[in-house]
Amino acid sequence: MKKYTVIYCDPPWSFNSKKTGGNMTSGAEAKYPTMTMGELKALDVQSLCEPDCILIMWWVGSQPQEALDLCKAWGFTIKNMNGFVWNKLTVKGLPFFGMGFYTRAGSESALIATIGKPSKLIDDHGVRAVRSNKVGKHSAKPLGFRDDIVKMCGDAPRLEMFARAVSEGWDAFGNEVDDSIKIKLKG
Repeated sequence: MKKYTVIYCDPPWSFNSKKTGGNMTSGAEAKYPTMTMGELKALDVQSLCEPDCILIMWWVGSQPQEALDLCKAWGFTIKNMNGFVWNKLTVKGLPFFGMGFYTRAGSESALIATIGKPSKLIDDHGVRAVRSNKVGKHSAKPLGFRDDIVKMCGDAPRLEMFARAVSEGWDAFGNEVDDSIKIKLKG
């Protein structure tokens, strides 16, 4: 089984709250299949990892504990909750006014977590955390973050989990890509 040094991940989080918007069709479950925490935790991600591995994982602002719990279940230690931050812009370049709990979200964050010695994995310490980009298809992240990860980590074995498309130099796992790798369940 191939092992990876870099795992980039945007889990299909499910939400306890079904009321996600005025028309009830704005949430993730209306756009693509989601997974419960139990289903996500059951993925044997650790078996895909080199002894030194970095995880960059998008998480939902209303579910920080779930993000922490998932990283721990996969065998990772959190190093930075805001390793990457997407400052969202509208298609006209204005600040995005999104959904949210307590405040309206205008950004998304990806945490950085590691297994082993993270200092061995960083080729470029000049990669900036914050990137301003326009929103696109529901939940799709700007491609520039993938480029930043390659710049930061170099040409290491890379996996994108829950990918929507295959990117050059990356293996992919996800129900929207052909030739998806398989991730077995724990146990």
